[in-house]
Amino acid sequence: MSTQLTQLNELLAAILPANRFYAAKLGECGPFESLEEFSRSVPFTTKDELAADHEAHPPYGTTHSFPLETYHRYHQTSGTRGKPLIWLDDADNWTWILDNWEWVWRGAGVNPGDTAFFPFSFGPFLGFWAGFEAATRMGVRAVPGGGLSSEDRLHLLKRSQSTILCCTPTYALRLAEVGEKTGMPVNSLGVEKVITCGEPGGSIPEVRARIEAAWHARVYDHHGMTEIGPVSVSSESDPDLLLLRHESYFCEVIDPDTGQPVAAGETGELVLTTLGRHGSPLLRYRTGDLVKPVPHGEHFALEGGVLARCDDMVVIRGINIHPSAIDAVVRSVERIGEYQVEVDQRTALPELRISAEGPEKTITELQQRLRSTFSLRIPVTLAPAGSLPTFEVKAKRWTIIK
Repeated sequence: MSTQLTQLNELLAAILPANRFYAAKLGECGPFESLEEFSRSVPFTTKDELAADHEAHPPYGTTHSFPLETYHRYHQTSGTRGKPLIWLDDADNWTWILDNWEWVWRGAGVNPGDTAFFPFSFGPFLGFWAGFEAATRMGVRAVPGGGLSSEDRLHLLKRSQSTILCCTPTYALRLAEVGEKTGMPVNSLGVEKVITCGEPGGSIPEVRARIEAAWHARVYDHHGMTEIGPVSVSSESDPDLLLLRHESYFCEVIDPDTGQPVAAGETGELVLTTLGRHGSPLLRYRTGDLVKPVPHGEHFALEGGVLARCDDMVVIRGINIHPSAIDAVVRSVERIGEYQVEVDQRTALPELRISAEGPEKTITELQQRLRSTFSLRIPVTLAPAGSLPTFEVKAKRWTIIK
């Protein structure tokens, strides 16, 4: 019997029937003789289901397996696509989460004795707290950078002699811009590794190249979700691959329309089962992330990382366009700063428009590259420097007008 199958059966035995959400959803379930039987027998869990459960049983829903008084960690999702979900963890859950984050740190070559800088204010999202605490637990000196301006953060980064930077790819580029404007080039600050998280970018070659060129540092991508936990880290040998921790997650990739498995090398939706988060488990959770699974030894690997969100795609004159594809083109043009995308869907023929900061000649170059990439004329408007929003955490660059 495989280790993952053993973990799955132990998980089901631990949470049923105490977990009211899954007791109602599954009834009597398991043990299973194979992973294939598990996938055939257990239905998907969706975010809409979780939202409905939280709405019906406020404020925490019924996804916890143990008495509420045993849960001491409160986090919530970002709410980018609706009302935030509250997620609770008990002590054993939290240890499992920190174990996974430590696996991420070590996968990125971070070692005890290193100093890591976290240039963001800590909100209620799990990744901030777990990444910071896991770093300290493994012997890394963790420097908090919340409540400061970008310029002050660069001064603190320098003063603390941090060699590791952990932030969104958007903010890594923002800090580089601020450093250039204030006479503090970030390539002089001694950062050796940039761990990107919170949004796609670290696995987009054009974005990764810009960050590495600015910082003179190696970029490692990571992704996770509050309701799932820390999931992946870039391969040391191939930066275009994200490795998922098979000891902690049973991973599947499905056709988002049919729900059937896709073959290796085909794009589909990532489905995850948390093997060790017994206190608030998720079984066959449809993440909404589009990925391309490829063979890579014992690991479950994703070529190109998280490619896009299933619900992010827009169709412009018959061409499917994802935000990550636009980001790749924008970041391939030197000296383009912040940008915003507007999709006007008020007519039968939707239009996509971009506003971007940068020299006028680079705006022209961007428009040409967009046309070459998508075979579409996408208007690009020059925005005054500093006029567009900047972001510390998840960038919100797309506006849909209906």
